[in-house]
Amino acid sequence: WLLRHQAKQVTVAMPDALLAEFAFLPGADEIVGSEAVGSDYDLIVALDMSSADRMAEVFRADAHADIPIAVIDHHITNTRFGAVNWVQAECAATAQMLTYLAMELEVPLRGPLAECLLTGIITDTLCFRTSNTTPAVLEAAMCLQQGGADLAAIVSRTVNRMPFTRLRLWSLTLGSATLQDRVLWVTVRRDQLITAGQNDDDSGLSSILSMVEEADMSAVFTEKIGKNGQATVECSFRAKPGFNVGDLAYSLGGGGHAPASGCTLVGNLEEVVNRVVAALIEERRRQAQNMVSD
Repeated sequence: WLLRHQAKQVTVAMPDALLAEFAFLPGADEIVGSEAVGSDYDLIVALDMSSADRMAEVFRADAHADIPIAVIDHHITNTRFGAVNWVQAECAATAQMLTYLAMELEVPLRGPLAECLLTGIITDTLCFRTSNTTPAVLEAAMCLQQGGADLAAIVSRTVNRMPFTRLRLWSLTLGSATLQDRVLWVTVRRDQLITAGQNDDDSGLSSILSMVEEADMSAVFTEKIGKNGQATVECSFRAKPGFNVGDLAYSLGGGGHAPASGCTLVGNLEEVVNRVVAALIEERRRQAQNMVSD
């Protein structure tokens, strides 16, 4: 919406399917998959992506290698893979940055633009509950509300809503929850995903684990099969205020923030869980010791 206000022709593409809870957003029906992405572009804008591999098949080297990339992102682990890189780790959401960009370009913060941007801020801050929810975040959200974005309706459709398949998955997987040395983890097998009918990557388990009082760090390990047929495990990490899982994810080839990060590792579920849990326990112990010494 921001670029169209500037009279630009835009293709909005995602490597993965749009989650069902975001289908209400204006323009959602215009989002295309990688197979519909052409090659005749003047610029590629990578939003909310910490590294080039996050673009997956949307970016094809044979077709897009000569097209400049502009990166707009708020992840502290961003690899600055663009020709132009605007990375603001102090922002709670890339949508917050885009709100500032709209202000700078004097694009009115109203209508579909305001609704989409406020949705981005609400979902990235878990409805203003994350530790990086600063007064600046609330001020940006207020501007979008004043432009007509309905905060209550957005919260109802996103943060406060989930499909029944997710509830079924929780019932199948939470029995594997293990707590050791204030590190909590859950495993999700492929057969459990199939049984639950869960087709997207948002299980919601990370948010559940992050609420457990006895855990400083938590992880969800989801068994997947990579596009090349290799066994892979998606790892999603969360940390309580004062602890940091961003550095660990980055060391494993992933990215994110101090309180929330993730990575994808090649290997079978048991091997990856054993290796990463050991690293999490050691990292949590080291950080706790540093807190005491400080």
